[in-house]
Amino acid sequence: MLRLTDLKLPLDHPPEALAETVRARLKVPAAAVRGISVFRRGYDARKRGAIALIYTLDVAVADEAGVLARFADDRHVQPTPDTSYHPVARAPQRLEHRPVVVGFGPCGIFAALILAEMGYQPIVLDRGKAVRERTKDTWDLWRKRNLHPESNVQFGEGGAGTFSDGKLHSQISDPHHHGRKVLTEFVKAGAPEEILYVSKPHIGTFRLVTMVENMRATIQALGGEIRFDQRVADLLVEIDADGARHVRGVRLAGGEALRSDHVVLAVGHSARDTFEMLHARGVHLEAKPFSIGFRIEHPQSVIDRARFGPQAGHPILGAADYKLVHHGNKAGQSGRSVYSFCMCPGGTVVAAASEPGRVVTNGMSQYSRNERNANAAIVCGITPEDFAPYGEGPLAGIALQRHWESHAFAMGGGDYTAPAQRVGDFLAGRPSQALGEVLPSYKPGVHLTDLSTALPDYAIGAIREALPAFDRQIRGFSMHDAVLTGVETRTSSPVRVRRNEGDYQSLNTRGLFPAGEGAGYAGGILSAAVDGIRVAEAVALAINASR
Repeated sequence: MLRLTDLKLPLDHPPEALAETVRARLKVPAAAVRGISVFRRGYDARKRGAIALIYTLDVAVADEAGVLARFADDRHVQPTPDTSYHPVARAPQRLEHRPVVVGFGPCGIFAALILAEMGYQPIVLDRGKAVRERTKDTWDLWRKRNLHPESNVQFGEGGAGTFSDGKLHSQISDPHHHGRKVLTEFVKAGAPEEILYVSKPHIGTFRLVTMVENMRATIQALGGEIRFDQRVADLLVEIDADGARHVRGVRLAGGEALRSDHVVLAVGHSARDTFEMLHARGVHLEAKPFSIGFRIEHPQSVIDRARFGPQAGHPILGAADYKLVHHGNKAGQSGRSVYSFCMCPGGTVVAAASEPGRVVTNGMSQYSRNERNANAAIVCGITPEDFAPYGEGPLAGIALQRHWESHAFAMGGGDYTAPAQRVGDFLAGRPSQALGEVLPSYKPGVHLTDLSTALPDYAIGAIREALPAFDRQIRGFSMHDAVLTGVETRTSSPVRVRRNEGDYQSLNTRGLFPAGEGAGYAGGILSAAVDGIRVAEAVALAINASR
């Protein structure tokens, strides 16, 4: 087949326009076009009055070689690449020790799935509960202010991505089309087929729950074993005569030791006690940059009008999103960048704490994206140089997170209520006394206050500088009644568990495979899942090479 890219059609084009456009583009008669399938559909909203759909199509055509010869110099007419998944290895008939996967979020799920498909029968350990029990525990915090430290937005089957917008787009380099494998498996597990072709696919929390259960069943049917409520308390490390360090398994919080020479570490960005254990065990860690800020909420209608103009509300376009960045004035606020993160159209702000006595915010949407408010994190980049007041070494970023999460807990009243402020008051430097047009969606509730002390001064100054700049890109963004809710501190992992890029193993501990967002190698569902595939392949090759 041929792949045609960058084909533009009007937003409301008739179905037959696709075939007509293909015939005109290839300069072939109608009879020469044997079939058309949509590989990707996006939109160009730069001209709000004339929004265009942008297609990538796979086309079956007569005399394919001749057509390709005529378009040899046209990068928009190429052979369709093979995006199917091809396993890199098969398990030997007898495995002395099964590989262990620690964590069952997107990275751990796909690491386990790929290992299971290749016959390695992985053992998966997750500190949290199965997804439906975990959902009940999460709602217990949102509705009754009861936090379950091992079962919440961060911990449990499906990982933090389960309580999110379910966004499935990424800008990672993916030469082996592993992202296509991820999307295909999600569709098999119950995701809508449109995620295979829309440019910004999403699933939503309710659908993710069922999908995660279905993928668990697939892994188990292939010989994998999944254990919940099993927190890894220690890493078993052996040092040989040459001083080289080798993983020999893990020890669970209950005392059980599991023997394995190949351990995938897919714990997510909030497994702080696990990072502390790894540091104590001498595994090579380093502090890494991340970002901190607030959640901002606007009426979704304001964002729709600003992005789509007269086309706002069109069913193909759906609820509008945005992606904003402001590079600070070096003379004013130290030149720090502020950007939007994890934008959730038609969604809600959710409580995402995983430790008692701390407040953390995140965003979530359902598949329909039909809630009244849009929300996103507005965050300021920070670097390890900013961690010094909170501690030293690779775990100093965790100390910074804990400091401001505890402070937010106190500002909210000490019962998981979150501190909040209207944007107009935040910009003016005065406490908020009452809400306006925008009603915050955060549960269990917000306490209006002055957020100027909720983050370091440099972050407050940078965000104050950025909001009016964002208003010039999206009219109404800094509207007085928009609401800021604090604090957002879990944008990415504050540590990196360093690995070799050749074989994906820890720099100084053979057999340990750091993976995904917690190890500092992904950001979001799709990139974490892709990293899980890459690491699973590395594990399989390592097992086979050791025999």
